[in-house]
Amino acid sequence: MNTDSTTLLLLALLGLTILGLIYGFFKSRPPAPPAGNRSFDTLPLRLQAYERLVLLTERIALPNLISRVNNPSASLAEMKVLLTETIKQEFEYNSTQQLYVSATAWEAVRNLKEQNILLINQVATSLGAMANGATLNKKLLEILLSQQQEPLHDIVTKVLNQEAKRLMS
Repeated sequence: MNTDSTTLLLLALLGLTILGLIYGFFKSRPPAPPAGNRSFDTLPLRLQAYERLVLLTERIALPNLISRVNNPSASLAEMKVLLTETIKQEFEYNSTQQLYVSATAWEAVRNLKEQNILLINQVATSLGAMANGATLNKKLLEILLSQQQEPLHDIVTKVLNQEAKRLMS
């Protein structure tokens, strides 16, 4: 045999070996699950997302937020910033959960965030420069307690609970 035919024979054997390895690799792989079963794989993630959004709703509910971040020595401006920044941080921390929940659920949580920030800003503006952080907190709680309708955070929690229960049934 000359070197050209030896080279061709070695290349052919190498090619067959590679083809055999590729065939063995694909033959030993388990088949992909049917497309219908893939949504079942995301169920735990989706339920966890609803759970985290319920926790977020509870954490940014103004009565809970005020009791958690209360600083009696804070000025009006400091308390306003503390409350609004805490809401924004909590929301941003959980923003990826929108991938796993319905648009309605996400919109409800986003509206709660926006409404809380709006209320804090409006009350802080109405109090004037002589007020302090404790006055802001007191006024916010008074407004929430005087509302005739169900608090927004309770409504959002109910929406999230209903959607999570629908996923489980």
